Formats: sequence, C-alpha cells, structure tokens
Amino acid sequence: MNTVIRMTGLQHDTLRSHLYPGDGFEAVAIAMCGRRDGADRHILTVRKIVPVPYDQCRVRRSDRIVWSTEELFPLLEEAAHRGMAVLKIHSHPGGYEDFSEFDDASDRDLFSSVHGWMDDERPHGSAVMLPDGRIFARSVTADGEFDPVSQIAVAGDDLHFWFNSANQVDTPEFTRRSAQAFGAGTTGMLRKLSATVVGCSGTGSPIIELLARLGIGRLVVIDPDRVEEKNLNRIPNATMTDAKARKYKVEVAERSVERMGLGTEIIPIASSLFDPQVVLAVAECDVVFGCMDSIDGRHLLNRLAVFYNLPYFDVGVKLEADGLGSVDQICGTVHYLQPDRSSLLSRGVYSLDQVRAAGLKRINPAEYQAQVRSKYIIGIQEDRPAVISVNFQYAAMAVNEFLARLRPFRDDDNAEFAIHRLSITQAQIYREPESKACGVLSRHVGRGDVVPILDLPELTEGARIQARLAE
Repeated sequence: MNTVIRMTGLQHDTLRSHLYPGDGFEAVAIAMCGRRDGADRHILTVRKIVPVPYDQCRVRRSDRIVWSTEELFPLLEEAAHRGMAVLKIHSHPGGYEDFSEFDDASDRDLFSSVHGWMDDERPHGSAVMLPDGRIFARSVTADGEFDPVSQIAVAGDDLHFWFNSANQVDTPEFTRRSAQAFGAGTTGMLRKLSATVVGCSGTGSPIIELLARLGIGRLVVIDPDRVEEKNLNRIPNATMTDAKARKYKVEVAERSVERMGLGTEIIPIASSLFDPQVVLAVAECDVVFGCMDSIDGRHLLNRLAVFYNLPYFDVGVKLEADGLGSVDQICGTVHYLQPDRSSLLSRGVYSLDQVRAAGLKRINPAEYQAQVRSKYIIGIQEDRPAVISVNFQYAAMAVNEFLARLRPFRDDDNAEFAIHRLSITQAQIYREPESKACGVLSRHVGRGDVVPILDLPELTEGARIQARLAE
C-alpha cells in the first residue's frame, strides 16, 4: 500500500524537542492521526502528539528504548472510536538510517495490540526521526508485516518532503536550468509531487503553465467554468475557437500541458470545489494553489488544507477601475498558509459574515438579493477588470514562494514571508510574518476524513441536491 504521513511544522518541532532532549538517549512519542483513504494512496494526517515521559521508559539507551504501553490504552480507545491511526515515532541519536532488529520486535508487539483494538485492517505506522530532523517510516499490518512509507511531508515555514529510497524518478533534461537556480534536489523533488490548482483563469492558468514547465509530477486542475470571449485576454493558450465551442477552462489547461510533452500528468476536473468528490481529490495532492475570487471558495480551501495538513498558497489580485478607461489601484497578495497557524480568516482577508453571504449567493441567489435589499447583509463585490501581465506577475510570485519553501534561498527566514503584498501602482513590496493560530480553523488540524466531509453538512449528497432544487 502507498502510505503517506503528513504533519505540520509545529508538530515536527514538538517531536524533535521531545525526541532529542540532549542526553544522547532514545525517546518515543505517539501521534494520533486522521486518515484519507484515497484511490491510490493512504494518507495519515497527524492530529495530536502525545510524548511518552522519559520516566515511564524502563530502558533508555543510545540504541534502545523500552517503555510502558499502559498509557496507550486510552489513546487506543479514542483511535478506535474516531477511526484514527496510531503512529509511533522514536529517535536514533546515533543517526542509524534504518529500523533495527529490536525495532522490528518492538513494533510487532506494539501493533498487534493496536490492531486488536480496531475494527478494520487499515494500516498504522512506525517512524524514526534522525538527529537532523529527517524522518523515515513504515506501515505495520495486522499480521506484523512492514511496508515502507512512500512519503513524509512537513508543512511548516519550510516545506519538507522525504521519500522512500525506492521512490526515485529520473530528472528530465529540460529541468537542468531550473536545477541551476534552485538545486537538483528541488527539481528532482518536484517530479515526485502533485499539486492542485483551484481556479484556472487569470492567475491559475499561468501557475499551471509554470508548474508544468518546472517539471511537477502531477497536476489536478479544478474549475467549473467554460471559456468565454472575455476570458481570452488572460488565459494563456485559450483561443477564440475555444470560446465559441464553450470549452471548459480545465480542458484548455489539459491540452496545453499535454502539448508540452514534458511528462506532467494532468487531471482536469470541471466541477466546483463544493463537490464532495472534488474536496477528496484535492486532499490527496501534496500542495494546494488557490486562485479564486469567491470568499466562500477561499474559506473552504483553507479549511480543507487544515483538515488534511496541506500547505496552501492563495493568490489574490485587485484592480480598481476609475470608470474612465484606466485604473486607480493595481495590487495583489500571495498568502502562504500552514495548517495550524494563521488563516485567511484570522488575517482579516474576509469575515465570517462575508463567508455566509457568499455562500447564500451561491446556493440561493434569490434569497441573497432579498437580504441585500433589506440591508440584512452587505453585497459581495462583483468582477473587477483583469490584465494578463498583472496576473502573470502574481502567479510567478506564488510559484517562487513555493520554491522558496522547498529550498530556502532568501536572506531572512521563511517565517517572515507569510504574506507578500505587491502594489504595482506604488511600486512597493510589503511582507508580513507568520502570526498566531486561527481560533476558528486550527482546532481541525489533521482530522482527515470525517462525516460529513470537513464537518460541513453542505458537502453531503442530500445537501447538494437540496441546494440545486433551491436554485
């Protein structure tokens, strides 16, 4: 089974602090994980870390640890009740980059008990953190078989992806120039990663172009809209023929990427993010780019990234026309969002009232207009003008921000660049550091698959049918 483990940067820091207290001896912790049972991969999303106290370990040596599992029983009850996975993670202070024979015996003993508590055969995991913070892991089956975890991902100020040694791919010739700029490790890593781009118009279409030419392994592109003549000034590779034929925007993106012939697999999804199956498709990717204008769409994508421990890059462009054929303001923002840190909501990009208003407009336009007329809610702003050169600049900012997180190359730490603002009219670039966790979203970190999806009744089939009938 292709198993992936995801955690946040803060969770990784917590583990490293406990597993390496400075005494040179092994330590151990338990991580409770949500799950995403995907079509071709099983994802464990770390939700809660429970350090095993040092004084509860009967043996702590540089090459061995023996600990009491009695404290594990309440966690097993919780895991069984919530359908969660159990991940054991311990340290190898000597830097040994494999599981020892003692580890094998310990894991078989522990996970026979873990599986005994569960009502299914889904995998649990065992991992080792090395002194430099790298992690390798394996899943453990009910009959004590081991299977290497294919990928471990950390979404923090920096992005870390560690792969099983068997998961190697060739680096294509066309990526050599990129390797000169960002390192061969980065370009090789991109080939193993999958990215979602939600919104395939002004900023989304150039992001797709950039990622494909950088050599990303897999792209999932999402947009329910069709090409119109008014879109031709901002969607690269879209033609008048596409507009007249009412081609889906994702079809244009698919054709463009496939014509490159550079090996990127592209999955077009001509549907809204508010489709439950689309949510699950996004959850299975490694990184998310949001290129939507709608407030409720951006809020949903931020929520999704939190549930599934995904790094999320949000792009917003603002052009304010003066009504006389010119513009008063050209500006935009690239947000980098970690699952357990600040969100678009806590950063003040929108309010919950605006999220509710946008949702009402999408689900029941007639009721929305009635409430706007009664001044019960404030109207959602309509489309603004778009300029392709402006969109490309902010799209490039988002992709470069992604690359900077994969291979930090700036003079200052990545934590200082949670928000990037560029005002073209003022010729100024502003940056803002990461701030405290979002009080609304961060409590959902790592929950993974739940019913209803993302804890939103709207994403159930019945709710979607009712919404369509209301239209």
